[in-house]
Formats: sequence, structure tokens, C-alpha cells
Amino acid sequence: MRRRSPAQRALIAAGAALLALFWFGPFVLVGIGSVIPEGNLLSFPPRWFANPPFLGNYRYIFTGEIPQTYLERGALRSMISQEVRLVPRAMLNSVLIATAVMFSSLTLGSLAAYAYARLRFPGRAATFNFILVSRLIPTVALAIPYYAIVLRLGLLNTHWALIAIYTVLTLPFSILVLTLYFRTIPAEIDEAAQVEGASSLQVLRHITLPLSLPSLVGTGLFTFMLAYSEFLFGLLISTSASTRTLPVTLGTLSTNPDVAWGLMMASIVVGSVPTLILVIPVWRFMVRGLMSGAVH
Repeated sequence: MRRRSPAQRALIAAGAALLALFWFGPFVLVGIGSVIPEGNLLSFPPRWFANPPFLGNYRYIFTGEIPQTYLERGALRSMISQEVRLVPRAMLNSVLIATAVMFSSLTLGSLAAYAYARLRFPGRAATFNFILVSRLIPTVALAIPYYAIVLRLGLLNTHWALIAIYTVLTLPFSILVLTLYFRTIPAEIDEAAQVEGASSLQVLRHITLPLSLPSLVGTGLFTFMLAYSEFLFGLLISTSASTRTLPVTLGTLSTNPDVAWGLMMASIVVGSVPTLILVIPVWRFMVRGLMSGAVH
């Protein structure tokens, strides 16, 4: 294999640094802005680091204690809004919904994937292709029909409606990745277990799923993040503050002129914590599982 020249390596490194700056730069700025007093944040010339880190924005989000910087008379500051107090509740709603979607999608997806990978039945190829093609339908085209169904069933402003919709939306991805991974497991293992009297469900539970753990973890985490960050159906289905998801709450904050920049940035950091907790420890595990299911 031909080695790259120093100029090519430098170009690749510069491109990678630029891409990293594009992806992580805004989040770093948000994290820094969330711990800067409002007066310093809006000052010109900038005095961002004139004071030690300020945690008043986070205290207000979780406790309702108004930071002293927002009470100073004549200070250069923005207004403070009660809407940011809804962020912890909205984050809890999103975590509960995304967790339920992850387990339901993995359960249904593993059953369907095992059938497509191991069993032979009429319409196998046609139904598999239909499931994959159905995910290519734009989400916007499904919004009104799904809303009408949820309204007719009386499930508006419920978590169950969002769990069902998100499961339907993420299921094709789960079926595709798990089917491709299940096909990489030698069929002789299943046949040996069936000779010993194991049923297909027992083979799936005791043999296929343990061997597919990397793919299950990767698929589950990806499904969790898709459900956690979904906005459109959360906006349509959850109209009350008690059932509203985090993306919808942050969306309403971004259009509220009374919300201070520091509070907005602190809300974004708080909302990002669950995905960071899940992804960082198992990043390699997740990537290996997704790549294994996609390559084979």
C-alpha cells in the first residue's frame, strides 16, 4: 500500500481538526457560557473569564433559586424565565420514553431479525424489503396520519403514544442491523441446539442473543438517541408541560425572548447529560456492534 506524503497527512489532519471543531466547538462554547455570569457574558469588550465559574444557572434550573446576578440593579443582563424550570421534568420524560422505546425495539427487532435470518417462510424477502423501504418515507408525511390515530384513540398527551410511534420509526433500523448480524453467526450452532430439543425461541434467547451482545448494545443505544432527540412527534403529541419531551421544551426556550443566554446554555448542557453518560463508557462497544451488523 502506498504511503501518504507529509502534505497528504497534514491535509487529513487539518480536515479532521476542522470537522472536530465543527462538531464539538458549539457544545464547548455552550458549556463555557453556562458557567459565566450574565453580565460578563454580554459585556463588550468581553470579560468572560473575569470571575470564577458561576453555577447559579444550574441551581435555578433544579431548585428555583434566582441567581444574584439576575437581581442586580442596572446590570447588563437578560430576563429570567420560569420555563427553564421545566427542563428536568422534560428530561425525565425523554429518558423514560427513550428507554421504553429501546427495550421494545430490541425485543420486537430481535424476534423479527431472527425470523428473517434463520427461518424460511412465504413472503420473507418481500416483507423484509417493505420494512426497509417504509423507513424511507419522510417523517413529515406521517405526522398528520399518526396525530389523527392518536387523537382517535384518546392517547394525546400520553407517553404511550410517543413510545408506540418511536418504536415504529426505529424498528426498521433495529431489524436491519440485527438481521445482518444474526446471519454472521454459524447456522450449525442453531442446528446443534435444535437437535438437543431446543425451540427457536430458546435458541434465540440462550444462544443468538448472547453471541450478538455487541450488536444489541449498539442498536439499543442508537435507538435510544433517536427517540431521545426526536422533535416533530413530541411537538404534536405532547402539548402539556407535564408530558412534554426535552427537545420540545428546549425548542420553546429558544423562541422565548425572556430567557437569559446563560440559562439557555445551562439547559442544553443538562439535557445532554443522559446521552453522554450512555455513550462515552461504551463508545467502542457501540461502534463495533453497529459496524459488525453493517459490514457482514
